Amino acid sequence: MYMNGQMIYEDRHFLDHMSSQVPVQIYYGQRHSDIGLIEYYGKEFVQVNNIFYNRRQFTFVSRPGY
Repeated sequence: MYMNGQMIYEDRHFLDHMSSQVPVQIYYGQRHSDIGLIEYYGKEFVQVNNIFYNRRQFTFVSRPGY
């Protein structure tokens, strides 16, 4: 289980969140960009709410219970 606010960055983190339907919050720098469930992830992008976010450009944070 992931803690609220824990950064996720490895493939297994994204897979865990996608398969368990645990929400993630997305930041661009320190600015909130989006929150939702992972629909797809790959080596370079993560799809949340029909938007593809670059894994190198954005920060992903676990939000269980949201």
